[in-house]
Amino acid sequence: MSLARLGPTGRLIALCIAVPAALVLMFLFWVVSGPGPLDFARGKRVSLADYKEADPTGPAAELDQADLVVRGDYLATVGDCAACHTAPGGEPFAGGLAFRLPFGTLYSPNITADNETGIGKWTDEDFLRAMHKGISADGTRLYPAFPFTAYTHLTDKDVLAIKAYLFSVQPAKNTPPENSLAFPFNQRWLMSIWSFFFNPAERFRPDADRPPEWNRGAYLVEALGHCGECHTPRNLLQAVDNRSKFSGAVAAGWRAYNITSSRQGGIGSWSDAELAQYLATGHAEGRGTATGPMGEAVDLSLSYLFDSDIQAIVTYLRSIPAIDTPDFPAPPNKAEPISGPRSVEGLDGTGEKLFAGACASCHSWDGAGALTPYASLLGSHAVNDHTATNVAQVIVAGAHRDALGAQGVMPSFGAAYSNVEIAALANYVTGHFGGVRSTLTAADVAALREQVSK
Repeated sequence: MSLARLGPTGRLIALCIAVPAALVLMFLFWVVSGPGPLDFARGKRVSLADYKEADPTGPAAELDQADLVVRGDYLATVGDCAACHTAPGGEPFAGGLAFRLPFGTLYSPNITADNETGIGKWTDEDFLRAMHKGISADGTRLYPAFPFTAYTHLTDKDVLAIKAYLFSVQPAKNTPPENSLAFPFNQRWLMSIWSFFFNPAERFRPDADRPPEWNRGAYLVEALGHCGECHTPRNLLQAVDNRSKFSGAVAAGWRAYNITSSRQGGIGSWSDAELAQYLATGHAEGRGTATGPMGEAVDLSLSYLFDSDIQAIVTYLRSIPAIDTPDFPAPPNKAEPISGPRSVEGLDGTGEKLFAGACASCHSWDGAGALTPYASLLGSHAVNDHTATNVAQVIVAGAHRDALGAQGVMPSFGAAYSNVEIAALANYVTGHFGGVRSTLTAADVAALREQVSK
């Protein structure tokens, strides 16, 4: 039926339906048609077979002559597989780590070679399909908490090297708990639609217009390291939104900060040496110490990388277009340190008393760290973040940087302090050492506790 035959009222109704529908379709198209991880470079992408420089894939060049398991060990370490597939107190790679999401809880699977509860019966084709397409050996669709949209860029050779390493690890018999997701998120078949739009299912293609070190860094960051999974915001359909690439996001209740070349909230003011030191050790003077998921990534993954790979990552990160995020967080404060206690305007003194009793002996009133430089608060993103998210989380959970030994241990105060006290302490720390005082509430702290993986 033509619009002309509907009459004025009918045409108006049809128009009122058609316009919103068209806008919704346009919006959905905009969401699903975002750029890929390397599209910002705008260079000539070629297949590995057509790339004339050194192969940017595989483990570090220092392991060129190593056997398959050693190569796979390095690749699995860069991929940080142990972090997600090892539960606290559990066997390595035996799964069971809980990921608490707004719509339920996911548990990582057992990826040891146990035949009954792990992947011991998986063929090479099964493993490739899981890594590249997010489909388990039995055809079950995997959730993107497993970063297959990043691992899809790994070469077949590297994926099978990782499999060889995992099959060399002592098998562990462990069946993780069942996922508990609300409808419709518990409908795995929906992941086939999601993957159609957001998983390119293609291997890494180097940029012929960029130097070899840049391409090596791109492979490490985008494929193996999957840095964007934490540092890039997600769209409404929970896919990484590369329109805001590396501009910062919240992951597992912690803020993953802006790592673009921006000087306003990013790493644009960092020197190459500072960035390399932070990646390799989780600490750089005047930049703070990594804790939470980033500290774990350093201890389990980045600290094991060869210097050549750390430098390649630095080279690649330097090329990421700047995205200013003035509210996430403020630029690190490098003002002269304060020599003693100081009240903070707008606070009732509770936070100051708590800091004096539990914090000053390690962090000192000037924030430089009384016992170890790893306790320094000066210049860190966390104390300059007006949300105080990471400050509150480290108060709740503590810091246990295994790679730093005793110097990397901060006790947890989550059980000792109430949500009111933690909010007061976090607000004092940002007000005393940062650029903008946070206004965290007890309700905010309660919500943060709920987001942390258990």
